[in-house]
Amino acid sequence: MNTDLGFIREDVEINAEGTLIKGWLYLPLRKKNEPHPAIVMAHGYAGLKEMYLESYAKKFAENGFAVVLFDYRNFGDSEGTPRHEIDPWQQVEDYRHVITYASSLSEVDSESIGIWGTSYSGGHVLVVGATDKRVKCVVSQVPTISGSKIAHRRVNGDALTELLSSFAEDRLNRQRGGDPVYYSVVPGGEFENSVYKSKDALEFYLKGSEKFNNKVTLRSIELSRGYEPGAFIANISPTPLLMLVAKNDFITPTDLALAAYEQALEPKQLALIPGGHFDPYTQYFDQSSNAALEWFKTHLFD
Repeated sequence: MNTDLGFIREDVEINAEGTLIKGWLYLPLRKKNEPHPAIVMAHGYAGLKEMYLESYAKKFAENGFAVVLFDYRNFGDSEGTPRHEIDPWQQVEDYRHVITYASSLSEVDSESIGIWGTSYSGGHVLVVGATDKRVKCVVSQVPTISGSKIAHRRVNGDALTELLSSFAEDRLNRQRGGDPVYYSVVPGGEFENSVYKSKDALEFYLKGSEKFNNKVTLRSIELSRGYEPGAFIANISPTPLLMLVAKNDFITPTDLALAAYEQALEPKQLALIPGGHFDPYTQYFDQSSNAALEWFKTHLFD
């Protein structure tokens, strides 16, 4: 157990129906005998709980929220195979498992649980918020809205034909008992191909944590192309939704996020953050975290 100013943090294990999801539970020290509103949170594409998210969790805990910050199955400290495979729908289920865990704690007010997600998990929380009404508040930061639209912008022509062929070959190989094909997340890994190639992505991932392993399965890329969390956004209401959108986001494009926000119903709020996709975690952390904190305070505190 780690103790810090205003809260305690302890390691937790969550039974996701046979797979152990591991994370950190933050509990405020003030009003220790009263159940706290809670926030469940996880990272985006190939991210770990150690990568920039502790600052958000600490800030929420210092302001009276219980927080569960976790690693998805197949990643970080959590169990699950194949390692480093990202199935967005399974990650959505992991959010549900952690919500169940949080709601079972005596220190948590099970009627005041919010969810926070960023990038890929910014899409996950749209799905969870729309379909799981145990959730009473949603914060979605620089969210994935449409895997298919993003995919068409990134890859086309001969490169697309080659990529689709590689999906088929990988499926056949895995069906025959072979190992998954892997890509590096960013250049510089052990695999020639990488998911992201931009300088800001390289810096974000490689400086995020020593525990980061620079690889994902090719299947992860295939699954991302059919993931459409923005299709759920109109169904989140009447659960309150805050969307934080970076003005110059080329990873989860700004225009897709703004168009999706227009489809959301009240109560909702939009916060525009300067910079690109990775700036809310660092340069504009105060702006992104303050907006989220105020939204949670407004809708989860009595």
